[in-house]
Amino acid sequence: MTDGLILYVPGAVLILVLLIKAPTLRRGWDQPLMRAVCTLLCVGCLVMFLAAPPTIAAVNRLTGITNFSAPLVYGVLTAFSGSCIVLVLHWSGGPPAVVRRATRLTSAVFGAVTLLIVALFVIGDAPVERLRDLDTYYANTPWIREMIVCYLLAHTAGSSALTVLCWKWLLRVAPSLRPLRTGLALIVLGGVLDLGYLVAKWAAVGARWAGRDWDALSTYAAPPLASASALMVGSGFIVPLVGGSAAWRDYRRYRRLHPLWKALRGFASPSVMTVPLTWWSPIGIRLIHRESVIDDGILALGCWFDPGVRCAAYEAARAEGLHDPQASLVADAAMLAAAVRRRRTAELAGLVGEHKERGDQGPPDPWRLDSRPLAELAHAFRSSPIVAAVRREPADG
Repeated sequence: MTDGLILYVPGAVLILVLLIKAPTLRRGWDQPLMRAVCTLLCVGCLVMFLAAPPTIAAVNRLTGITNFSAPLVYGVLTAFSGSCIVLVLHWSGGPPAVVRRATRLTSAVFGAVTLLIVALFVIGDAPVERLRDLDTYYANTPWIREMIVCYLLAHTAGSSALTVLCWKWLLRVAPSLRPLRTGLALIVLGGVLDLGYLVAKWAAVGARWAGRDWDALSTYAAPPLASASALMVGSGFIVPLVGGSAAWRDYRRYRRLHPLWKALRGFASPSVMTVPLTWWSPIGIRLIHRESVIDDGILALGCWFDPGVRCAAYEAARAEGLHDPQASLVADAAMLAAAVRRRRTAELAGLVGEHKERGDQGPPDPWRLDSRPLAELAHAFRSSPIVAAVRREPADG
């Protein structure tokens, strides 16, 4: 049962990812990249479920053929290796004609290997059912031995090519393309784990050829490596698709605005704060609400802005070597922090009403912050030591 869970869990994760991305995949089905992604996920799910010992036993029992699962699992695993390379070919781009030729060649080669695996099983003899150690048990059996070598060679070629291609691509990708870099790094990590799986398999089979017993490497060490590799590779292909989506960009902006929202939500008008949000509200709606709360809070603090604080913070930022746009952001964040501090102090002292009675209208337009990029302002508000120093200063009431 444990062996089954080791493979069923990553298989279930891949199915979940496939379901989540199903609308996007359906809309983009006419694109080769989307078809390659769908193929990879589907074949990856099949590999995880078919390779689990409980599934192997069930398939053998249903077909009535001893070890029928062996060519089935090896063939699907070979197809998975080929689909990984096909996806990388589409992912990395290039002239469409060249990509199509490379895709056809890859599909033909790995398809031929899959058929060869089936043929070798048919002409071979594997009368004893083996659920976990078929590789080593039949390592010296004619034709079955060749079938095992065939699948290991194909998988080694596919995994090595995938890892090397992604590593080379990772070195060329601009640092600004963070989702793509993260996805490639995960694929490389998954490829390294998969190569560890292959080393364990080759070592165990090779030991059998040499008359030794290293079966534990294949039976107990290899499956966890395969499971971890599937999770890393699957995640690596999905991260760029999710990370480059509008929903992900909205989520990142939503999270970056948290410092400002937390500081200003107490000053927003009740009409903004009482907008109903549920846990299932889309991230786009949540982002709009958070931005509205921040904008309303900034407007409410207009009469508490002190241009002197801004000028002092701007000079301090320039003295630290910041360029004018960044120094301006830090200065605005410092003035906002000072306004938050003064407003809260005044509320505790009961002085807020006096400002309203005096009819304070706030500073002129140059000191308004509602036109500033809120995400950058939030970052300066949270991380700048200049702003932190202003926040620690005693309020003057």
